[in-house]
Amino acid sequence: MLSHPPIIRPALILFVILSIITGIIYPLAITGIAQVAFADKANGSIITDAGSGNGGKPSGSSLIGQEFGTSDPAAAPALAKWFWGRPSATSPVPYTALNLDKGTGSSGSNLAQTNPALLDNIKARLAALDAADASVGIVRTITAPGATDSTPAQRITAVPVDLVTSSASGLDPHISPAAAEYQVPRIAKARGLTEDALRALVHQHTQGRAFGLLGEPVVNVLALNQALGNISR
Repeated sequence: MLSHPPIIRPALILFVILSIITGIIYPLAITGIAQVAFADKANGSIITDAGSGNGGKPSGSSLIGQEFGTSDPAAAPALAKWFWGRPSATSPVPYTALNLDKGTGSSGSNLAQTNPALLDNIKARLAALDAADASVGIVRTITAPGATDSTPAQRITAVPVDLVTSSASGLDPHISPAAAEYQVPRIAKARGLTEDALRALVHQHTQGRAFGLLGEPVVNVLALNQALGNISR
């Protein structure tokens, strides 16, 4: 009769060894390497508000946007002095990565181009941008001669699309340089700064293409507004 070698003991030993390696040693080694070589990224790419005199208190992450703008024209004038980011479609709170109480989190609007709700959202955002501009005396639309109340106003300056549409994640922290440039005149008047000074600030916070090839130049809205708040004190 053939005898089988015992397998339970070696299996248990192998299980314990692999558990220690993959469950303890490997995670600790990777965490240690990350903390030494990539501490900022490993800890969430946190931006600190060191310039505000509060000892470098974290003000957010460079990877997740924050709400500086609005789609409510009535609330827009109070926010005219900040750069606005992309609208966020996360519900019920903008830029929510995860809401356990509501069971919601990162998401886009999922509205098709033929959905009237998408057009309504864009119109509301345009109205809010125009209200913010009007609060500091900037007019970007004109009414054609002979126009009626039902005739839409003609827009003098085209609005960059990322200022009126949300991202797929609802958490996008960036806008395009064109979107930042569009807001420069409004913020300059709201804060009493020169447009050239603001453009220089935008340029300082513009990130180029990855490896000079991938993606498009972007501006981190949180970092830009933090710098804006520091120079305006």
